[in-house]
Amino acid sequence: MNKIKVGVSSEIGLLEGVILHTPGHEVENMTPENAERALYSDILNLSVAQKEYVHLKGVLEKVSDTFEVSELLIKTLENEVVKEDLVRRICRQEDAIAEIGFLLDTPVSQLARQLIEGVVLKRDNLTRFLSKERYSMRPLHNFLFTRDASMTLWDEVLIGKMASKVRERETLIMETIFKNYPAFGVNTINPALPAGNFINFPNATIEGGDLLIANEDVLVVGTGSRTSTEGIDFLIEVIKNKMTGPKHLIIQELPDSPESFIHLDMTFTFLDKDTCMVYEPLILRNNKFHTIHITVDNGKVTEIKQRKNLIKALKSVGFNLEPVFCGGKHDPWIMEREQWHSGANFFAFDPGKVIGYERNDYTLEEMNKHGFEIVKAIDFIENKVKLSDYPKAVITIPGAELARGGGGARCMTMPICRQNVEW
Repeated sequence: MNKIKVGVSSEIGLLEGVILHTPGHEVENMTPENAERALYSDILNLSVAQKEYVHLKGVLEKVSDTFEVSELLIKTLENEVVKEDLVRRICRQEDAIAEIGFLLDTPVSQLARQLIEGVVLKRDNLTRFLSKERYSMRPLHNFLFTRDASMTLWDEVLIGKMASKVRERETLIMETIFKNYPAFGVNTINPALPAGNFINFPNATIEGGDLLIANEDVLVVGTGSRTSTEGIDFLIEVIKNKMTGPKHLIIQELPDSPESFIHLDMTFTFLDKDTCMVYEPLILRNNKFHTIHITVDNGKVTEIKQRKNLIKALKSVGFNLEPVFCGGKHDPWIMEREQWHSGANFFAFDPGKVIGYERNDYTLEEMNKHGFEIVKAIDFIENKVKLSDYPKAVITIPGAELARGGGGARCMTMPICRQNVEW
């Protein structure tokens, strides 16, 4: 197996490798009663979601190497030592010690499936018989959003510290894969296990939807309900200890509600070297949510100051970005509706070539005004359209069902290697 050089130094560089997770029965193993606990506002129809997801995966398979979490996990678990360590860690963390023996005796392919889809509670004593829980280990309902549990940060992988316990198993699985999958073997940084000179931040949380890599020297990070200020402080310590030369962190505060603001990439994403998508009411309009510019150099924080907005902060470090407005420019109700359905959440696989939901008509119209050709995913997959014919393009995927899960194309993709961008 050839080694993959894991490395991401921008949001838009030509994609060479990306991790996906096709939604499975873990999405269906949910009821209206427990949907909120699973971080959903509604339950999804799996068959429809899978049909939509085929378009996302089909596009990415044409432009990059793609890796499925389940397949990576199966290969990783073939190592008996790794398998036992992961099972014991998960069972300890989830108070499911009684399942260790059963899981270790389970064939690897089935074990990988159960770690993702959940382990049904055996009602073999009174406590279990009377339990209202269906699972001793709950399904990972959110794993299709591979962005959050691990983040390629330049040439290392930052393991997420999730804001909700229902997603903690995702981080254990992804850390195990990155450490032990034969083609990876990349160094990981884990906020839950501070080591060396890192300061311990017990309240740190950080998720991939809030971490955007502008270039080799600039990070854009959201702080809100999913990524705490302590999580960003941990990131600052990582940079202080590991990086040389000046690094800039542009921090954007996010509202705690509505839930469509869970991550920064629901309000801001990079589209090209000179273009970005914004939800204008938060990113550009005067409001109470701060934009903070932190400079780290030579192992020290050398400056912290407030900026007027995210676009101006990025301009101060060399990015002259033209904003495209999610939902268009004229009707705040439309802007709000399309933001709710991940209208600002785009995934770039090459400078000026991005993927997003086809349902957000006003956003796509605005992109078209900024030079983006609108291409249906199926036309690209079936070779009816050549992207080389257009300097800029947005490939649209169906999202009537997927969008109800609370995320878009960027949320559902975890890039592991990109080519460097010539700025």
